Amino acid sequence: MEIITDGPMLVLSGEFDVRSTWEVRAALYQHLEEHLEGHDEDVVIDMTDVTTIDVTALKVLAVATREAMRHGHHLTLRGCGPQVRRMLHISRLIRVVEVERQAASA
Repeated sequence: MEIITDGPMLVLSGEFDVRSTWEVRAALYQHLEEHLEGHDEDVVIDMTDVTTIDVTALKVLAVATREAMRHGHHLTLRGCGPQVRRMLHISRLIRVVEVERQAASA
């Protein structure tokens, strides 16, 4: 799992599963701490290059979403591919996390 910080955006790439959950959780909470306190910006998690995901990883995102909301901010998932969206629906965590709508292609 590669994790890159780009302003209020956290860019994830690779396999986001039980093996990388602790690494992502630590980076995500540090990122939330840095960007939610005293900033008006919301946090975006870019998942365009996430190749696999499991329910454990999705739960990390759901808890982080609630933490951001507790501070009056939003955490939005960007670039969710079909597998990520499918897992969000199967786990019913789609009700908890905010997924950026994709622009319709012409």
